Amino acid sequence: MASMNRAEQIRKIQELCFACVDMNLYLDNNPKDNNAIEIYNSLSCQLENAISAYEKKYGPLMNFGHGKSSCPWQWVNDPWPWEREFYE
Repeated sequence: MASMNRAEQIRKIQELCFACVDMNLYLDNNPKDNNAIEIYNSLSCQLENAISAYEKKYGPLMNFGHGKSSCPWQWVNDPWPWEREFYE
């Protein structure tokens, strides 16, 4: 993630989020599929790491509950992620 630019990092987060939701839906119907659980857990960990890396560099993606702030209060001073053109 360190070598990715902002747009690439957001794209990776979106891809991992989609994959986690997709695996979650699959597991709702196949709760005893150990291989799928391992895949879900791996994707979930990757998503957590990707979000953490993004937030360390660019600030929180959410306004509460998921992103920590250093002092002084760190919030978005740039355009919001959805206000940016990510596919430059």
